[in-house]
Amino acid sequence: MVNSIIQLVLTLKVVHLFIKYTTLLLILISLGACTTLPPKNPENICSIFNEHTHWYFAAKRAQEKWGVPIHIPISIMYQESSFKADALPPMDYFLGFIPIGRVSSAYGYSQAKTMTWNDYKKETGNSGADRDDFEDAIDFMGWFIYKSQKINKTSKWDAYNQYLNYHEGWGGFKRKSFYKKKWLMAVSRKVEKRAKRYGAQLKKCEASFTQSWWSRLFSSN
Repeated sequence: MVNSIIQLVLTLKVVHLFIKYTTLLLILISLGACTTLPPKNPENICSIFNEHTHWYFAAKRAQEKWGVPIHIPISIMYQESSFKADALPPMDYFLGFIPIGRVSSAYGYSQAKTMTWNDYKKETGNSGADRDDFEDAIDFMGWFIYKSQKINKTSKWDAYNQYLNYHEGWGGFKRKSFYKKKWLMAVSRKVEKRAKRYGAQLKKCEASFTQSWWSRLFSSN
C-alpha cells in the first residue's frame, strides 16, 4: 500500500513537471513566432512597408502626432538598429578582453537610452511603452525630433542635424560636440543621403498604403 502511494506521488510529480516544462516551451515558441524580423530589403522604404504594413501606419500616426516626415525617423532607425527589435550596443571591455557591460543603456529599434526613454514616457503619458515595440519606438523618435526642433531649432526635415541631435543629445548638439567626431558627421551624411532616397521612394508608393483594403484588393489583380 505504501509503495503504491509513493509510486502515485512520483507519477503525479512527473506529470506536473511535464506539464510545467511543456507549457514553458510552448510559451517560448509562441514568443519566438511573434518576433518581427528585420525587413529583407532595408534599402527601400516601399519594400520595408510592403513587408511590414503595420509599420507604415505606426509611422503615419507618429507623423500626424509630431509633424515629423516619415522618412526621417525611419532613416535614423535603420542607422541605429538595422530594424532589430532587440538591438543592443556593443560590449565594453576592461584591458581589452574582460567584458564589463554594454557601452550604454540603449536598447531596441530606436536605441533609446533608459533615461531618455523614461523622460519620453513621463512627458507623453505612454507609461507602458516598450523599446522593442515598433509603434512605441517610432512614436519616441517622432517626439525626439519634435523636441529637437523646439530646443535647438533643428528642422524636422533636416536629417543630417536631426541625427546629430539624436546621437549627441540636445545639450551635446548645442555645445557642438560633434565637431570633435569626424566619424559621426560622416555617419550623419549617410543618414541624410538615405533619408533623401527614402523620401523619393515613399512618394512613389505611399498612395498604395493609404488606399482602402478593398481598393488594394482589386488593384492588385
